[in-house]
Amino acid sequence: MSDMSPDDGLSQDDWRENLRQVGKKEGFFEELGDQHSALFVKRSDTLIVSFENLDHVYENDDNRMPWGYDFVTGRGWSMLGMMAHDWTWYRDEAVFDFFDRLARDGFFDQFKHVVFYGASMGGYGACVFSACVPGSTVIAISPQATLDRSIASWETRYRKAWRRDFSGRYGYGPDMVKTAKKVHLFYDPLAPLDAMHGALFRGDNIVKYSCRFMGHRIASLWLQIRILKKVGEGCVDGTLTPVGFYQMVRARRELPRYQRETLDRLQARKGDGLIAQYCAAVVARRPAPKFRRAMNEALKRMGKE
Repeated sequence: MSDMSPDDGLSQDDWRENLRQVGKKEGFFEELGDQHSALFVKRSDTLIVSFENLDHVYENDDNRMPWGYDFVTGRGWSMLGMMAHDWTWYRDEAVFDFFDRLARDGFFDQFKHVVFYGASMGGYGACVFSACVPGSTVIAISPQATLDRSIASWETRYRKAWRRDFSGRYGYGPDMVKTAKKVHLFYDPLAPLDAMHGALFRGDNIVKYSCRFMGHRIASLWLQIRILKKVGEGCVDGTLTPVGFYQMVRARRELPRYQRETLDRLQARKGDGLIAQYCAAVVARRPAPKFRRAMNEALKRMGKE
């Protein structure tokens, strides 16, 4: 639990009690075994089911609510926030039973629109548990299709989760999303492992968005260029298209992180001409000693310095 708690002296018990009080007042809070929790807050007939990734941070230092809470409730949407307190990939019978119970009891029937959202581990969770709400929308950012070693033996990350069982209920992401109305799948095709997971998702209901040079942590880059909320809103209301998305992410070109990652990729390819051209474009817009050095080194290798 300590991995998920704010690092400012707030005790685990106080953190849990805060969520219990919010759940008691506005919906419910449940602890699902010792590794997962669920907070439901009711607002409108649009429900966002979010899956907490350990890379997420607490965005509101005052009320200690989970990542995404202010964004979701601020738009008047209802929220079911699923929180994992370890690198579990939500592979837990208590979580399976929880979603089975909600579906059986008609919990999701009170909503006109149900959206499952998550990134990386949370993206896997969003994909697999969307199966309990046919006709739902899925927003999956850099998701894993599975960590089953018999299927994804090429996946070298997340060793801690390899021992978990990815078969059975809510197991294989590409199968679980088949009943979704639409799946918005975002990943970097130049990140080999993420691209391999992405390639396993196929179907007429899947819209793939190429997030070139954004790496694995795509959502954090969107935050920096201030489009995360726009992308989320577009997926929820059904207005986002690949063309509109690519227009929004043009702003990434001015982001130092994106420029560094682009340079790293170009240097890995050892294309001095492209390196020199790209670095020249960057240094023309801002002071960038690293890019100036890379440009000069590329020109030297080309005999043009």
